[in-house]
Parts: sequence; C-alpha cells; structure tokens
Amino acid sequence: MNSTGLKFVATAVRTLTMDAIQKANSGHPGLPMGCAELGALLFGEILKHFPGDPEWINRDRFVLSAGHGSMLLYSLLHLSGYDLSLEDIKNFRQLGSKTPGHPEYGVTPGVETTTGPLGQGLANAVGMAIAERMLAARFNTDSRRVIDHYTYVLAGDGDLMEGVSSEACSLAGHLGLGKLIVFYDSNHITIEGSTDLAFTEDVLKRFEAYNWQAFSADAYDLEGIVKVVEEAKKDTNKPALIKINSIIAKGAPNLAGSHKTHGAPLGDEEVREAKRAIGVPDPEGSLFYIPAEAKAYFTGRKEVWDEEYKNWKVSFSAWSEENPELFKQWKQFFNDQRPKPVQGLPQYKEGDKLATRKAGGQALNVLAENIPNLIGGSADLAPSNSTYLKGMGSFQKDNHLGRNLHFGVREHAMGAIVNGITLHGGLRAFCATFLVFSDYMRPAIRMAALMSLPVIYVFTHDSVFVGEDGPTHEPVEQLAALRTIPGLLVLRPSDAEETNAAWIQAINHIDGPSALILTRQSLTVFAKEDSNWRENMPRGAYIVKDSKGRPEIVIVATGSEVNLALEIQQQLGSDKVRVISMVSRSLFLKEKEAYGKELIPDGSHRVVLEAGVAQGWGEIAGSGGMIRSIERFGESGPGKKVYEYLGFNAGEIAALIRRVFASS
Repeated sequence: MNSTGLKFVATAVRTLTMDAIQKANSGHPGLPMGCAELGALLFGEILKHFPGDPEWINRDRFVLSAGHGSMLLYSLLHLSGYDLSLEDIKNFRQLGSKTPGHPEYGVTPGVETTTGPLGQGLANAVGMAIAERMLAARFNTDSRRVIDHYTYVLAGDGDLMEGVSSEACSLAGHLGLGKLIVFYDSNHITIEGSTDLAFTEDVLKRFEAYNWQAFSADAYDLEGIVKVVEEAKKDTNKPALIKINSIIAKGAPNLAGSHKTHGAPLGDEEVREAKRAIGVPDPEGSLFYIPAEAKAYFTGRKEVWDEEYKNWKVSFSAWSEENPELFKQWKQFFNDQRPKPVQGLPQYKEGDKLATRKAGGQALNVLAENIPNLIGGSADLAPSNSTYLKGMGSFQKDNHLGRNLHFGVREHAMGAIVNGITLHGGLRAFCATFLVFSDYMRPAIRMAALMSLPVIYVFTHDSVFVGEDGPTHEPVEQLAALRTIPGLLVLRPSDAEETNAAWIQAINHIDGPSALILTRQSLTVFAKEDSNWRENMPRGAYIVKDSKGRPEIVIVATGSEVNLALEIQQQLGSDKVRVISMVSRSLFLKEKEAYGKELIPDGSHRVVLEAGVAQGWGEIAGSGGMIRSIERFGESGPGKKVYEYLGFNAGEIAALIRRVFASS
C-alpha cells in the first residue's frame, strides 16, 4: 500500500471539495473532508473497478448512501480516471452538469445509484449483494468465477437512523450476505448538532443482533482499516459493518468537528487557512489544486486495474467457450432488453369469474417460465398477492438459486432492495404487497421512477371491496398518489384477459417502473367489442361496449368499475352509451388529441367511475362531466355491501345519470 500517495489523494479530495462547494456557494463539505483518507483507500486500494468500463459486470459496487457528501465521490471518480473532467468538478451543482448536488444514476459515470434520501442507498446495496449471490450461483463453475465481487457502502448516522436501513440490514443479516461491507462514518454530528441529541444507541451491538460482523476503526489509520476489511472478508456468511470514527470537516482549522460544516460552504477565509494547514503550495491563489503525487499514484494504479480487467476478460472468454449453454443464458440475462413473445398464457372465455390478483399470479408464473431472470417476492403476502413462483425455490442463505424472495413485513426495504437488484444488472425484479401499503414504499417507488428502473410493482386488494378488514386496509387515495409520480406506469386491468395483457405491457416497459393494480374480488370476463383491444390497450384505453352511432354518453371506468359500467349501460337501456376501459390514464392522456377524441368525442356527456378519490379525473370528465368516486375513508363490512354503501350501485348511478343529463 502506497500510504504517501494516498495521503496526497486525500489532500486532493479536500481541495476539490472546498473549492467546488465554495464556487457553487452550496454543498456539504463536512463528510468529504472527514472521509478523504477512507475514500482514497477505497478507490485506490480496496475497490475492484476499471474506470475505462464503468459498467463492467464484475466490478465491486460502491454506494455513497450518505449522498449529501457527493463531492467525495466526484473527486475520487475524477482522480481515478472516470469520464468526469475537472470542468465537471468546477460545475458542481450547476444546471445540466455531470456533478449534481446528490449523486444521480445515469448522469455521472461511476455512480451506481441515486442517493440523498437517507437509507435508500444502503438498502439498494442489499439488493446489489443479493443480485451478486444469485448470479454467482447461476453462472460460476468449479473452475471459473465470472461473478465474484463485493458491494461496499459509505453510510452516515442519518442513514442508520432511517427505518429503511433497519429493515434492509435485518434482512441482509438473515440472508447471510457476506459480500456486503458497510463503512459507517461516525462523526457524532447531525444538522442540529451532536448525535447525542437523538441517537445514543450502540450501533455495533445492534448490527451484531442483525447477525452482522461489527468492527471499529480509526478513519485516519489506513493500515488498520485494511486489516479490518481483510478480517471481514474471512466470514462469507455474514455482512460486515465497520464503524469509522472520523472528524467532520477534518483539515478545517476552526470548523473541524462542527455541525456548521455539514451543509454549508466553509467560507473563503476558512478555505485559505485549511489549504495552508494541509500543505497547499499557494493557499491564497490555488483553485482546484491536485498534487502531482496524487496523479502519479492513480497512474500507477491504472496498470494494476488494466491487468485485473484484462485477466477477467480472458477468463470470461474461456468460460463462455467451456460453457456454451451457460453463455447462452448469460446473453439472455444481460443483453436481451425485451422478452421474446410469451407462450402459454392462460386463456379465458366470456363469463369466467376470477380475481385479477389470481389471474395475475397465473400470468406471472407463465412469464417466469419464459423469462429465466425474472425474480421477486412479496412483503409476507405472496399467498394473498398470488405472486409465488411455483417450483422455483426460495432465495435463502443456503439456496442462492431460488427465485422467490421473502422480504418479510418490510415494504420500505423491499422497494429499495428491488431497486438495487435492478441496478446491479442481469435480473428483472418485481415485488408485491396490498395497495394500501404502497404508502410504506413510496420513497423507493419514487427513486425507481427517478432512475427509470424497470421494476414491476404488484399491488392487490385495490379498493373498498377489501371489506371486513375495514378502512385501515381499504385504499381510496393510493391510486391517485401513485399516478402523481412522474414516470411510473400505473395499470389497472378490469378482468383476467386484461390482466394478461397488463403483465405483458409491464414486462415490455423497460424505460421505467410499472405498477399493476389488482383486485381481491372476482371479476367477470366481459365481451370486448373492439377486436383490436390488445393492440389498443397499450394506448391507455379501448372501447368495451359501443353505442350505435355517435355516443351521447361515454362511461369511462377502470378495474372492477368496468364491470359496474357495463351493468349501468344495460340499465340505461340506451344505444347511445359507450363504455371504455381506461387501463392507464397517463398513456391515454398522451394520445388525447387524436385517439382520445376518437374514443370520447367532443360533445358527448362523460361519466367517470373509480372506487377511489377523484383527483386527476377532471381532465377526462371535462367541465360538464360526472365523476363517481370515494372522497372519504371506507367502512368495515362485507365488500359488496361496503362498495354499494359508498355509492357504487348500478341502479343508483344509472338513475343519477338520467337526472343529470336529462335536459341535455
């Protein structure tokens, strides 16, 4: 280990951090300055990585869960040779730059995940570690290990306070993810002051209780840290937490150790004094100073990385020749963007009655047979969500080939973990719970949408039809809340046939996450007058039952309310009523001007039916339209009775439509 070279790298991290934040007049200097030596050690000596190929599948992953310390990561990416220039560093936190305020996946080469919301990155890393174990079990042979890497995390006190980290780390310990190593930056500082204000637990004992290894090290004793990492790697059945005792903003002569350095620039004078203290030759005039010794250090490391990367490529080439069937699977896992046409989906006929959660489970199992890298699980609700992959085993400490994940009652971590699995590459992940509990995982759903990850969420028990469990379990506002997330494709199918089509649509949607909204109760498979409904459904909506000639009334419904709309149309007894199934409102609104006017002609009376809040439906109903919704919490009782009690009765709605539109 070149300790002298690492010392100069740490100096460069501090100077780049101070100057970038000072120039932006915005940022968090405390963590990067406090962890400069640790960062230098990670990127210089510990991480297996290759800056020339940031997507190398066998690289070690590094997640800066404490994303506010982004200048630590940006400095090290630049210094070690990733495609991040000094100009990019100088444009820190500027509009359109490659160095945003918090690390963003897809914006900066070398950034593994978007971090900033504390705890999310740590939970993502658990998913990455799961993916490594799954893929290693499938593709490694006795003679060659083509998947063999670690996942490292730098987390702070804030990460460990957030509940999502408790959920995720508890599961990681249960699963024995021994290739996950978390560095806990313990600087005893939060925004408000000392951690003693609110956080006095024994973190090491807490993680030991999670079945983790727990160590402690001095942030500035590099040889000591290396020894601890080596010790952690000896136990492959337990993840490791290494508590790093650091000083926030180390190097700042007057502000080191102060909570004031967490989220604000140091100020010109403090920066000058800090540069003088750490040996910058021209502390008054040098901006974005990088010692020549730091550059020389990484030039030397590049030779080592080149050799390691080359050796893996040679080994991989030999593995692919020795294992042609495995290599064929590899290409399917890593190269195929969209699945080939799916064979064997269940067929239904008009009049069949089936809950869409049940139909969804049948479709999912067929898809899993067709798509070998489709994996996932539920928050202890697989029997209710119908999401268990039959005959495909459970991923556990002693079975890394299982394709069913058991998250336990941990919705928030579940969402973040499947994000991490997806970010790792090679696997397509889904997860499931009741719709009402989507609130528990909303931050992770938002992050998936922000990163355009093709995660699939299965949300069942989608309305007040949940019934006897009462208002705590009856979703009324969750659908509207999900639809407000930019980039999340929300699909609410209306019968078993639509559910098949919705699953195919979700699988083929690779530009962002999808949410399937499914019923607890049985729905009748209905006749579809649009013979091209399968082609039109991906446009958001299609005609289920048409009028004779131009419609006077158009009833738009989703999910279970389409069955209700068909009853209403019969009660109205009018040849002038059209019924539309709007599986995706967002997709329909994208085609509102052309296809939309074809389905809902100008001048027609509009009725919208959905057993949830009306938010967002005004654009479909128009100023003179009618929306039948639920603007209150539900009730406990038999599902159908609750549904009708809250206004979803065909006869009552048909009579209301006659009254409202009688004079038109």
